[in-house]
Amino acid sequence: MKFFTKEVQIALVAIVGIVVLFFGMQFLKGLSIFSTNDSYYVKLKDISGLSVSSPVYANGYKVGVVKDIVFDYSGAGNIVAEIDLDDKMRLPKGTTAEIESDMLGNVKMNIVLAANNLDYISAGDTLQGGKASGALDKAAAMIPAIEKVLPKLDLIMGSLNVLLADPALANSLHNVDEITANLTTTTKELNTLMGGLNKNMPGMLTHANNVLESTDKITKDIATVDISATMAKVDATLANVQQLSAKLNSNDGTLGLLMRDPSLYNNLTATMRDADSLLIDLKAHPKRYVHFSIFGRKDKQ
Repeated sequence: MKFFTKEVQIALVAIVGIVVLFFGMQFLKGLSIFSTNDSYYVKLKDISGLSVSSPVYANGYKVGVVKDIVFDYSGAGNIVAEIDLDDKMRLPKGTTAEIESDMLGNVKMNIVLAANNLDYISAGDTLQGGKASGALDKAAAMIPAIEKVLPKLDLIMGSLNVLLADPALANSLHNVDEITANLTTTTKELNTLMGGLNKNMPGMLTHANNVLESTDKITKDIATVDISATMAKVDATLANVQQLSAKLNSNDGTLGLLMRDPSLYNNLTATMRDADSLLIDLKAHPKRYVHFSIFGRKDKQ
């Protein structure tokens, strides 16, 4: 009787297929049966979609996978995730784990290494885990604030629609076009003016230099004037004026008497009056004062 009968061969093929399928499933999950990875445990309150074979990263580098997830049915509600990490990976005391999900829904676990290079935890120890605040969580946290803002946005949009429907806005925009055209014309005129100024600027600068040279020359001439001699002449002139004023105010001299003696003034006035009367009478009766005749006769009146 042969041992390798058809039934035994079929059984062996089935066993080999099951083993290959098991190892294949482990390989697809990222697990290795013959690996020397170290296992750690992470205590969580919410796994947020974390599953077996989810990747584990440290500083953005994949260092292991989630091997198993166990729910604590004792009433505490904790969830313990077993993770396999590379045996070369050493975790300082105080290291924690965080679950993070991206915009596409992919979930991973990040190991947050503590800044402790002196003391490390051993394989099989438990880490405290939590949930990282991803982009979706931040967006969800903004929803209440957005809900409060929406009524104000509706009010603003309504006011904006009323403003846009106002004919005055169209007129204002038309005026803005006219103002822009005027500004363009003004700018061109200013450019022309500036061009003329730039053209005449050398001559203006030359004229200004000439004026400055003349001013400098005048300043030098003033500096060469003998101030002391000039002031002495001014003092002498003032002294003469004072002497003349004193003589005019005194009774000495004709001008002083004329200015201060009323009788002289009255006599001069009377003399002038008599001279004026004499001239009037001379004009009226010239024959009384001038006698002229061809035959030597005299006409008496």
